[in-house]
Parts: sequence; structure tokens; C-alpha cells
Amino acid sequence: MKLPAPNAFPSPEEAQAITRRDMLLKGGGAFGGLALSFLLGQDDFARKLLAKESHTGEQAASPAMGDSPLAPKPTHFPAKAKNVIFLFMEGGPSHIDLFDPKPALEKLHGKPQPESFGKVLLAMGEQNAPIMASPRKWKRHGKGGVWVSDWLPEIATCADDISVIRSCWSNGLNHAGGVCQMVTGSTLAGRPSLGSWVTYGLGTENQSLPAFVVMNTGGRTPVNGVRNWGTGFMPALYQGTPFQSGPTPIRDLETPSMISAEQQEAKLTFLDQLNREHQISREAQTELDARIRSYELAFRMQAEAPEAVELSEETEKTKQLYGMDQKATAEFGQQCLLARRLVERGVRFVQLFHGAGSRWDSHSGLEKRHAELCQSMDKPVAGLLKDLKQRGLLDETLVVWGGEFGRTPMSEKGDGRDHNPYGFTMFMAGAGIQGGRMLGATDEIGLHAIEDRLHVHDFHATILHLLGLDHMRVVYNHKGRPERPTLNEGEAYHKIVG
Repeated sequence: MKLPAPNAFPSPEEAQAITRRDMLLKGGGAFGGLALSFLLGQDDFARKLLAKESHTGEQAASPAMGDSPLAPKPTHFPAKAKNVIFLFMEGGPSHIDLFDPKPALEKLHGKPQPESFGKVLLAMGEQNAPIMASPRKWKRHGKGGVWVSDWLPEIATCADDISVIRSCWSNGLNHAGGVCQMVTGSTLAGRPSLGSWVTYGLGTENQSLPAFVVMNTGGRTPVNGVRNWGTGFMPALYQGTPFQSGPTPIRDLETPSMISAEQQEAKLTFLDQLNREHQISREAQTELDARIRSYELAFRMQAEAPEAVELSEETEKTKQLYGMDQKATAEFGQQCLLARRLVERGVRFVQLFHGAGSRWDSHSGLEKRHAELCQSMDKPVAGLLKDLKQRGLLDETLVVWGGEFGRTPMSEKGDGRDHNPYGFTMFMAGAGIQGGRMLGATDEIGLHAIEDRLHVHDFHATILHLLGLDHMRVVYNHKGRPERPTLNEGEAYHKIVG
């Protein structure tokens, strides 16, 4: 029998000693609660009071009081996409060897960069390096005649489904700044990732799976580590959830066989009680709320996630489509297939870091390094696009491909290329995007973006626009400042859909 805590109830003597005047005096403090309860019933007041650092009136409407902050939220306008799969080639793939052929490089091969193209700051500082031609064989593909090199024969078969943007540029000269800007909008650490902004702005349709999932190849972590899927100044519950390669993508998901479902639920209920008592005086520590919600999500995931990540349900034909039957493509193929299964089940944002640990960074030996990376990535990406399309999912899923920057037309160490944030290529597919096109352009040698220049902020604004969000109306108040995902810059690139 559980005894009441000491002094929990007044003694008979104490109860008799309470006069009507004492009762009114001591109970008067509760009268204010009547007014407060009325005000809390008014949605606008409740949001202002309880969401100290949350949505402003410009943000998509927040869920009803008491609902999960990850509940689905309305868009600002009709959306083209419901979810995003961002295929991040970490380290910087060479655009002039993949999607942006430059015949002028063959004429200038071995010669100094012409002064007319202007001097640029290089990451490795190798000045006066000669121009290096691309040894790739090029061909136009699909009805739109999209240029794709012989390094990507499988993606080339999807040419009519992709829109290649050849005029991207950024401010990040090195990997730390480049990756940081491509995933958060800023070259400096401390801001929420794009996946976190999307999760914050739209919530998720499946409350039994993470809203934002991240996967890395080779068991490595990309430069900047977990900050790439972090929330910066926003509550930690919007951060990405890492999945791993192999037969068990989610660590510690299975309940030990000796623990019954009732025991597991009882343990989590007790743990939740302790956590919430601990949280009462620590409301400013959003990590506590995120930890509590992660336990709740983990319990729900034990029922649904095993099925979501169970690839044995897929046919052998589907696995072969992703290249899972070949050693070179098996790992990334598995991750791409898992990404399809996750968006199919309502996961909002999936980000795959291919070549994690800056393996696309080919300062030397570009021919060998890029050839291996393209081989491991080409078939899985094409398989993903084809699989989404045949299942009718490509219409509502935005697929993004690219890295933090491209490579220079000048050689480095004789057989490599330096970082090039001044002009590089990315592509998008799905979500109403008109495929079979090449948008924007770099100069004759592929150094600078010169036509329809698209900064990272424009790129992010475009992704948000396709999701039905106006990037200037996705607002999070932090320390009295309205913060936005694009740092109050950028414009959606409407040519991508028309």
C-alpha cells in the first residue's frame, strides 16, 4: 500500500482551524487561473504565451494545442511535393566531367587560365595551374537532349525525368563551409539544417517513424558531423535521425525476447514520468523534450519501423534495379531503396550522404576516384528514379542530387581539380518538375555561373516552394529575431517547373 507523503493532508485540528476568511485568502490565487484558462482557450493568446520561440503568424498554422509539434501542418499554397530525398555527393563532384561539357578545355589543355576569366581564390592555393581537359565521352540523352558523360550511363537513361541546373554557386570555399551552407544556408555553424526547417514547417504524416532521416555511406560521417542534420537554435526534436547501412538500419530497435510488450510499456511510462518531473524546472532545455519524445517515438517505431526497413519484402527484380546484387553498388543501392520505402510511408525528408568523409574531393587522381564513386552511385540513383516513377511516387517526391560545390577547370597536382564554388551543377527530379532540360550555364571553361545564377539560398527557396512553403513565411523567433531558412535571402527558381 502506498502511503501519502508527509503533510499531504491537514490534520483534523488544522482543518478545523481554517476559517472562511483564510480559505478565501489562500484560494484567491486560483481566481486568476479562471481568467488564464479563458485566455488559453483563445488560440492567438495561447500561441503567443506558450510558443515563446516558435511559429509567428507568418508561419503555416501550428497544430491544435496539445497536439504533437510534428503533426502535419498546412502549406502556404498548393504543394508540388510531399517529401524530399536529397542525394548529397559529399566532397564536390566535378560538373565539367559529369553534366557540363566544355569543348574549350580541349583547346586550352595544358595552357594557363586565360586572364579574361578572372582570377579566383582557390582552396589549395595552387596558382597558375594549367587548364585540364576532360577525357570523358559525351552524348545527348532523351528527348530533351541532356548532356551526360559516359561516367553516368544509368542516370543518362533517366534524362527526360531530370532537370539539370548548371549555374549553381555558393560561398563555401572549403568543405566545412561548403557543406554547412548547402545543408543549413550558412557557411558558419549554428543554424538549423534544411531538413529541420522542413520538419518544423510541415510536420510529418507518419507519427511512428522519424520525420527526418539521414544515412551515410561507408560507415563514415561527413565533414561537420552531426551538425549537418542538427537543429541549431530550434528545439532538438526537429533534428534528423541517423540510420545505418546493413541488415539493421536502426540500432537497438528490437525489444529483448525476455521483455514482454506490457513490461516494455510499463518501463517507458515510468521513465516518461521521471523525465517530465525532471523537465518541470528546465523548460529552456529543449533536448529534454526531444529526449522524451524520442522515447515515445521509439516505442511506436518498435511496431512499425521493422516493416519499413525490412527489404526482404522487395522482389529480386527491384533489388537488382538498385544494384543491390553488385558489390560496388550494394550499399548505396540499399540506402536508396530504403529512402523510397520511407517516403512511401510518410517520412518527410531523407538525406543520403554518398562518399561521406569528402571522398568526392579529388585534388589528385580524379580519373580513378571519380570513376569508382560514379560506379557506386549511378545505378542506385537511376534505380530510385525509375522505381519512384513506376510506383507513381515521383509525382509527389522531390529528388535532389548534388554536392557542396564543383571542381575547377584548372588542374591540381597534374591529375586532379580544386574546389569550385563559383559555378557548378545540381539536378532535381519529380514533384512537377519538367524533365529533359538543362537550365542556366557556366562560362566557356566551367569556372563561373553566368546565366540564371542560382545561389544556395535560391536553391533552398526552390525546394521549400515545391513543398508549398514560402521561405520568407517560415519563421522561427530566436532571441527576439525572426529567423528564416534562407537568412532572408534568395528567390524560388520558377523555371524549374515551367
